[in-house]
Amino acid sequence: MTRVAVLGATGAVGQRFVQLLSGHPDFEIAALTASPASAGRPYRDAAKWRVDTPIPDDVAAVEVVETDPDSLPDDVDLVFSSLPSSVAERVESGFCEAGYVVSSNSSNERNADDVPLVIPEVNPDHLGIIDVQRDRRGWDGALVKNPNCSTITVVPTLHALDGFGLERTHVATLQAVSGAGYSGVTSMEILDNVIPHIGGEEEKIETESRKLLGEFDGSQIVWHDVEVSASCNRVATLDGHLENVWAELSERPSSAAVYEAFAAAPAQDLHTAPETLIETFEEPDRPQPRLDRFLGDGMAVSAGGVQETPTGVQYNCLAHNTIRGAAGASVLNGELLAREGWL
Repeated sequence: MTRVAVLGATGAVGQRFVQLLSGHPDFEIAALTASPASAGRPYRDAAKWRVDTPIPDDVAAVEVVETDPDSLPDDVDLVFSSLPSSVAERVESGFCEAGYVVSSNSSNERNADDVPLVIPEVNPDHLGIIDVQRDRRGWDGALVKNPNCSTITVVPTLHALDGFGLERTHVATLQAVSGAGYSGVTSMEILDNVIPHIGGEEEKIETESRKLLGEFDGSQIVWHDVEVSASCNRVATLDGHLENVWAELSERPSSAAVYEAFAAAPAQDLHTAPETLIETFEEPDRPQPRLDRFLGDGMAVSAGGVQETPTGVQYNCLAHNTIRGAAGASVLNGELLAREGWL
């Protein structure tokens, strides 16, 4: 059993980590960290629990500690981070220097050339850059990132289309309010409204997608040359990011061929991974957040409404933004790190 810690355990994504790790067959929660204001309090009192299941009994009484390597038990092997990026960029390296492997959902260093940005079903071999990272930074530990919640929704579908000669893509997102954190968008802003801008989100999709779809050549990650543009919108749904995608391809596959490529997307034999990575719908009005965000226990991507265009295809895709798009992605990366012997 691998002993793990969760950094930033009281926030919205941190709570998803706790939910997913409680009762995990291979991981045992050994420590939960938060700000100094929460340290010393039982987790049930420190966290304003908003996850759609009761707070797990095995962690409710656990005392929250400060986010510092010296606060963790000596037998912790893996650290999951859901810290705000402004905090993570200051403290995650300290955990890596102390010898911890950190699987992080925070956005800092996702595009650093020696930091693996990983979706296990898309680019598991990118973990190989950890050797370069350790040599360059002098760490005994390591830092691994999962992508942004909107990026992780579209990239598995783009990876499935790459065999048709992926040249450029445009993505328009309709992102749930939970992606902004528990109090990130006030009700008066979002009710009866759509906000057609999410700061920094477009750039994350446009850069992270190319890194994820790139190739690891043994010493560096060579980014894919696909051109990516994005338009990001906040909408009044609770969970589940829906995205409209236009992909330009050098080949002109039929809609049927695209559905076959989506259905054939490889899965991973890991505890948190869904049996089917991309669930498909031929109905033009699917997927939908309320109907489809919990497919594969919230870890599947769904796609539908595929239409042929003069330059390629158009379709819709969806993923649960705080499960597949955040905590679940980091847990899955942790499972991959454990299986591949990086701990």
